[in-house]
Formats: sequence, C-alpha cells, structure tokens
Amino acid sequence: MRVMTWSIAPEPYDSPVALALWRAYYTEVSDRWYLLHEGRRTGPEELEREIAARTGAELTPPGGQLLVGRYDGEPGGCAGVRLLDAATAELTRVFVREELRGKGGAPLLVRAAEDAARALGATRLILDTRGDLVEARALYARLGYTETERHNTDPYAEHWFTKQLT
Repeated sequence: MRVMTWSIAPEPYDSPVALALWRAYYTEVSDRWYLLHEGRRTGPEELEREIAARTGAELTPPGGQLLVGRYDGEPGGCAGVRLLDAATAELTRVFVREELRGKGGAPLLVRAAEDAARALGATRLILDTRGDLVEARALYARLGYTETERHNTDPYAEHWFTKQLT
C-alpha cells in the first residue's frame, strides 16, 4: 500500500499553480456567498474582475509569504500570511481543494503559515472569515485561535480570530 502525504513549500503568488489555486478558492467562496444570499452563482464577469483585483502581491517576502500544499505531489491547497505591522501578521487564502479535504492538509497549511509568520517577525496572527464558512471556523478553533472583536472593515467578514505565536 502506497502512503500519500502532504508537502508544503513557498510558492510565488503569480505562479501558474498559485493562480489556479486562487481561482479555485475564490470561485468557491464567492459562489457560496452568492448562493446563500442571492440564490445564484458568481457571474463570470464578477469572478474575473475580483480575481484580477486581488493579485496576492502582498504575499511576497519580505512582508508576506504564500505557501502551497501538495498532496502526493499534486497542488492541493494554499495558505498565505502578510505582515500588518512589526508584530502582527494576517492569515489569508487558506484553502484545500474539495476532493482533498479530510486528508489533514488544512492544519498542516495553517501551522506552516504560523511558522512563516514567525519567520517574518510576527508574534500574533489574525484572520477573518464568514459565518457560512463553518469548516474554517471549526479549524481555527481546533488550532487554538480565539474569536475576537472586529479588526478590519471587510464587508464580508463576520468572524475575527487571533492567536499568539509563542
């Protein structure tokens, strides 16, 4: 029996792999929001406009990092961190392809992102998420994140978390 495993490594935000994962991530979270609130999927023009507007350039050293998880060598997920100030980094773009969920990738990606934030000098990691992303909220709680008060003005954010990186 062959054992399949995850490997996680930094990836340029604009690589073909990173762009494909960003497209998959954004399509899923956008479709979930529109289906819940408007009973429809994201329109093609809306999708292309938003994907293009959020390049991920902030996930580049020295102020950020994008990590890609590969499952059995195939790109399967991502997580990013970016410094907000000398001590605080934001966790963003945490995503695992649907067919690979439940195989342990998400906690590995988040822990690798925590390590990347520490390497950038952060002592605290913050994030936001939506109410309908119940899997994400459960993951963050399991990994020691504490729900806090609002820390940004993102109109789609409904839950905010923090974790001290000790």
